[in-house]
Amino acid sequence: MNPLTKFLLELQEVSLLIWNALTGIVRKPRYFPELVRQMDIIGVGSLPIVLLTGFFTGGVLVLQTFPTLQYYGVHNEAGRSVATSLIRELGPVLSALMVSGRIGSAISAELGSMVVSQQIDAMRALGTDPTRKLVAPRVIALIVMLPLLTVAADIFGIIGGGTVAFYIFEQDYNVFINSVRNGITSDDLIGGVIKPFFFGLIIGGIACHKGLSTTGGTVGVGRSTINAVVLSSIWVIIFDFFLAKAIQTVLGVDVI
Repeated sequence: MNPLTKFLLELQEVSLLIWNALTGIVRKPRYFPELVRQMDIIGVGSLPIVLLTGFFTGGVLVLQTFPTLQYYGVHNEAGRSVATSLIRELGPVLSALMVSGRIGSAISAELGSMVVSQQIDAMRALGTDPTRKLVAPRVIALIVMLPLLTVAADIFGIIGGGTVAFYIFEQDYNVFINSVRNGITSDDLIGGVIKPFFFGLIIGGIACHKGLSTTGGTVGVGRSTINAVVLSSIWVIIFDFFLAKAIQTVLGVDVI
């Protein structure tokens, strides 16, 4: 099959899967306990790795940029540079990549195992829609929890940057915090929350599609898991560019 045709067909299938999952929540039955369970797995389970990533990302940003800022005599703006980079770009993207690696692989492996063990066929035989029971809770949980994880990563990134500035470069912590406050705008916050919303859709849609389209037994489960992580990570990075441009146009801000 032509690679372009294959790509367009997969894009169509993922889009239809997401559409059916989101539109199915308005009709009964609703699987609220499964949604809560997925929110716990995705949100609480991913919190340590996201916080760790945010903290050390903010720390290394200050570690690398502070000497340059000091050379030009604007080292008091270190907090502004870190906060802007994290909230606009690094926080949403790195959080999405961490969640993609941890949750995207888990979703694909779980659904793929259910396919090869014929549990999905059994659900259909019993009159249960797998899209509404399995896909919808996972996609919605990603949409809800990924923006919250991103906010947590941004906060810990700023804390990490302030810690490095204080203990390594001996900058007063109040100076750092003031530069953070002066550098953050409401448009930055809005843009930083919009991105992970769409990233959650991408990760959930691709992971669920790859899991449900698994073929080839247990070997196929591993193949689907790898494809889910790789494709969702690539699409997060690609879509980030177009989303950043759209936010820049709509909000009238310069998005990194």
